Amino acid sequence: MPDENRQDGERVLLRQMRRTSLFEGATLVALVCIAVPLKHVAGDPMLTSIMGPIHGIAFLIYMWTVIHVVSAGGWRKAEIARLVAAAFVPFGAFLTMRLLKRKAAALEGRAGLS
Repeated sequence: MPDENRQDGERVLLRQMRRTSLFEGATLVALVCIAVPLKHVAGDPMLTSIMGPIHGIAFLIYMWTVIHVVSAGGWRKAEIARLVAAAFVPFGAFLTMRLLKRKAAALEGRAGLS
C-alpha cells in the first residue's frame, strides 16, 4: 500500500509538472514572439510590461515545480538539465512533454508490475 501511495503522488507531481510547463512555455512564447516584437516594431512597451511579470511568476512556479518533482527521485541529471534548459528556450517547454509522458508511462509500467 505505501508503494501505491507513492506512485499516486508521483502521478500527481507529473501532471502538475506538465501543467506548469505548458503555462511557463506559453508565457515565454507570448513574451518573446508577440510582446517584444510589438515593443520594438510598434514602439509600444505596454504588452511587455504586462507579459514580463506574468512570465516571471510562471518561471518561478515552474522552477519550484521542477525542484519539487525532482526531489521525489528517479530523475537522471540529463533529464533535470533538460527540464531547466527548456525554461529558457521558446517552445522548449512543449518539447519536454515527451519526456514527461515517458516518465508517466514508466510509472504506469511499474504500477502494472506491482
